[in-house]
Amino acid sequence: MTRRLLIVAHAPSPNTRRLLESAERGARHEDVENVEVVVVSPLDAGPEDVRRCDAILLGTPENLGYMSGALKDFFDRCYYPLLEETQGLPCALYIRAGHDGTGTQRAVQSIVTGLRWQWAQEPLILRGQWQAAFVDQAEELGLYMAAALDNGVI
Repeated sequence: MTRRLLIVAHAPSPNTRRLLESAERGARHEDVENVEVVVVSPLDAGPEDVRRCDAILLGTPENLGYMSGALKDFFDRCYYPLLEETQGLPCALYIRAGHDGTGTQRAVQSIVTGLRWQWAQEPLILRGQWQAAFVDQAEELGLYMAAALDNGVI
C-alpha cells in the first residue's frame, strides 16, 4: 500500500528553497519504496491535500518572530474544514530562523495542538546565520518522515 507524505513549505528565498528541495530529496530517498511525496506551496495547498495525505511536513521561515504569512494563510483556510477529520495526523516542522525561532515554533505548535495532529518528530529549528549543515538536517527530516511512513512507524 502506497502512503502519501505531503510537504507544505514556504520557500521565498534561495536558502529556504534549498531547504525545501533537501527535505523533498530526503523524502524521495531510493530506500523508501511505498511513499508518494507531494510538494505543495502553502498558498496552493488546501483541505483536500491534507485529507489525502498520511503525514505532513511543514516548513516556514521565521518572519518577525512568527510563521510566514503563506503558512498562516494555509492554516486559516484549512483549520476548521480539517478540525474533526484529521485528528492524529503525523506531522513535523522545520523553521529557518534568523533569530531563535521560538515564537514561530510556539505559533505552529498551538495550531497543530488545536488540530490534534501528532508530532512525529520534534520541530527542527535552523537558527542563526546560514550553515551548510541546514541542508543535511532538512534532508534527514524528510527521510525520517518518509521512512517512518514506509515502515508503518507513523
